[in-house]
Amino acid sequence: QVQLVESGGGLVQAGGSLRLSCKAPRMILSTFWANTKNWYRQAPGKERELVASMSNDDNTDYADSVKDRFTISRDNNKKTIYLQMNSLKPEDTGVYYCNHRSPTGSDYWGQGTQVTVSS
Repeated sequence: QVQLVESGGGLVQAGGSLRLSCKAPRMILSTFWANTKNWYRQAPGKERELVASMSNDDNTDYADSVKDRFTISRDNNKKTIYLQMNSLKPEDTGVYYCNHRSPTGSDYWGQGTQVTVSS
């Protein structure tokens, strides 16, 4: 069973930075490479939204609200994806979920990690 393990959330002041990690220890490397890799977030009382995405050929896309502040990246050797979050704002508060979407459309989710940005 595919397992995605997230880490790196926490409490930070506005303007600060956090880096989230999402490791896929049991995923074979070719699958890790082939999947589209995404970070979603869900703020209290709101629907889950896509904030960053990376295709299997490393094309990236970001929600307008996080462009130029967040960066998605990957380390194939560690089978890990990252979300570097800079210049954090209180509206970035929420639970962040990593997601792998296979070429056949299967979705795999991390357990979620809480990010709280204080003003």
